[in-house]
Amino acid sequence: MRPILETIALTDARALLLDAARPIERTERIAIRAANGRVVSQPATSTLEVPPFDRAAMDGYAVIAEDTFNTPAMLRLAGAVHTGEVSPHHLQRGECILIATGAPLPAGADAVVMVEHTESIGNDVRVLTPVYPRQHVSRRATDISIGQTLLYEGDVINPSRIGALAAAGLTHIDVYNRPTIAIVSTGNEIVEPGQPLASGQIYDINRFTLSAVIEMHGGVADVRATVSDNVDKLSDAVAATEGADVLIFSGGSSVGERDLMVDLLQRHGEVIFHGIAVKPGKPTMLGRIGRRLVLGMPGNPTSCLSNAYMLLIPMLRKIARLPEYQPHVITLPLARRIVSTTGRHQFYTVKVTDGTAVPAFKASGDITSMSHADGYIEIPAQTDIVEAGDLVDVKLF
Repeated sequence: MRPILETIALTDARALLLDAARPIERTERIAIRAANGRVVSQPATSTLEVPPFDRAAMDGYAVIAEDTFNTPAMLRLAGAVHTGEVSPHHLQRGECILIATGAPLPAGADAVVMVEHTESIGNDVRVLTPVYPRQHVSRRATDISIGQTLLYEGDVINPSRIGALAAAGLTHIDVYNRPTIAIVSTGNEIVEPGQPLASGQIYDINRFTLSAVIEMHGGVADVRATVSDNVDKLSDAVAATEGADVLIFSGGSSVGERDLMVDLLQRHGEVIFHGIAVKPGKPTMLGRIGRRLVLGMPGNPTSCLSNAYMLLIPMLRKIARLPEYQPHVITLPLARRIVSTTGRHQFYTVKVTDGTAVPAFKASGDITSMSHADGYIEIPAQTDIVEAGDLVDVKLF
C-alpha cells in the first residue's frame, strides 16, 4: 500500500488542470446541418443580400401608400402575387395587388395594407386604415448585406446561427475539431456489460458515464478495451491511444498494490498532482505523457462521475474552445442535516422534493447516489455541518 500523504485543494487542482489544458488547434470544414454546438474557426461572411428583394411582411394588398392617406379609399384590384412569384404588373395610382407574406413587392408599390384592414367588394378593395411608405415591407438587404460577417472565430454555433448561414446560401462552415478523449477502464474485476459475471467481477460503469459527459461537452469519446492491472499492459494502452488529445484512465489511481497509474506516469511522463482534498474522489491524479494530458480517475462510480463534473468538464471545454460551463442552480432549504468531512471539499448529491434538497449520497461505489439525484451541492472543506433548513445552492445535472 502506498498512501496518499499529501493532497491539494480542489481550487488548486482545477487551476493546474486548466493551466495544462491547451485549446485545440485542428480544424475541419463541415456541413451546416452537422454544425450545431461546434466552434467557428474561420469567420463566415455572406456573398448575397437577405432578403434579395423587397417583400411583403404581411398578407394583404400591395399599394401606393399615398393612395391610402384619405380613408376609406377604394382601389381597383389589379392582380395577385404569391411567394415564389414575381408580378408582371407595374402598379399604377388607384390600384392594388393581393400579396402573400414573403412575396416580392410589385414594381410601383411602396407599402402593404394588412388584409384585416380591408374589405373586398367585387373587383375593388376598400382600404380602412392608411399606411405610410415602406409599412409592412421587408426591405432588400435589411437582414443581411453582401460582405457581412455572420459568425466570428470562437462563436458557438446554435440553431439560429445555422439559420443565418442557410439564409445566406452557405452549406459548409469551418470549425475547430472536437477533441478526442480516450477512455481506458482498468482492473481485473471489470467486465463489459452483457458478458457473464464470474465471481468477484462487476460491470464497467465509468466508461459509459464518462462517455456521456464527454459527448455533452464538446468531445469525442474513444472507448478502448479494458486493461488488467499490469503496468506493461497499461503502457501498451498508452501507446495505442497516441492520437488522442487526452487519455483518461478509470481506476488504478488509488493506493493499493495494483493501483499502478503513478508508476505508469513516472515511467512515461510526469505526475502533475496525485490526490485532491475532495470527497468522494480523493485519489484523482493528473499527469502528462508527451503532449497528452492523462487524467487518472477513481474507479468508484460516484467518485469518478463527481470528479468528471468538477474537473473533466472544465478541462474539456477549455480544450474544445467552448465557454465555461454554467449549470442551472436553484437555492433550496436542506431537508436534513449533513455531517461533512473536515478538510475535504465535498460533492454531495441531492434530490429535489417538495421544494427542499434531500440528501441522496450513499457511498462512492454506489451509482444510484447519482442516478437517483437531481443535482449536487458543494460543501467547502472548512464546513463540518450543514444543518436542516440551511439554504444550499443545488447545481442541477
